[in-house]
Amino acid sequence: MASNSATSLFLIFFIITQCLSVLNAAKDFDFFYFVQQWPGSYCDTKQSCCYPTTGKPAADFGIHGLWPNYNDGSYPSNCDTNNPYDQSQISDLISRMEQTWPTLACPSGSGSTFWSHEWEKHGTCAESVFTNQHAYFKKALDLKNQIDLLSILEGAGIHPDGGSYDLVDIRNAVKSAIGYTPWIQCNVDESGNSQLYQVYFCIDTSGSLIECPIFPRGKCGSSIEFPTF
Repeated sequence: MASNSATSLFLIFFIITQCLSVLNAAKDFDFFYFVQQWPGSYCDTKQSCCYPTTGKPAADFGIHGLWPNYNDGSYPSNCDTNNPYDQSQISDLISRMEQTWPTLACPSGSGSTFWSHEWEKHGTCAESVFTNQHAYFKKALDLKNQIDLLSILEGAGIHPDGGSYDLVDIRNAVKSAIGYTPWIQCNVDESGNSQLYQVYFCIDTSGSLIECPIFPRGKCGSSIEFPTF
């Protein structure tokens, strides 16, 4: 009987250890995508948009998210249901987030639903890097300050004026300014024209810009619109 009990305990311990190993492996990741979004392109679609309850955002790229990813192109998500979004942890960041991380989804909201989604889907998978929610959101805000995308593009003569620009010129302008190759994502306007939608940057687990190990899937036209907002 003692032998059977010992064997049972060993099996239970083995199963628990394996489950924990799988759980920890699921939370590991290789790098982040830091994604900025042009509001004019979000709104200039058949779906349209709704301004946040705080009013129309500035005509500037806004943060979409800071997303842990694997080098093979897959990504972890919703890694810790025991750590839900808690706005009280980031109360000192809210004014900055309203300005640089606004929601454009309908119906109009304050941003808390958007930020909650970003934390619970993506932020919880970066708990090995960020000790709390404040650190995660602050890092994204600091990256936005570091990469002033609109100024970079306008400095290269690329303006949100509704005109069309060569995709290669947009990519090269950003790379020339930051030293690393971005990935450009396009969407289409109501007329089906390809337009500048989002720009992806790759960040290592120490928080520094790097060359992207892999780019997301998707295509843009060789010439794309940069709509007004």
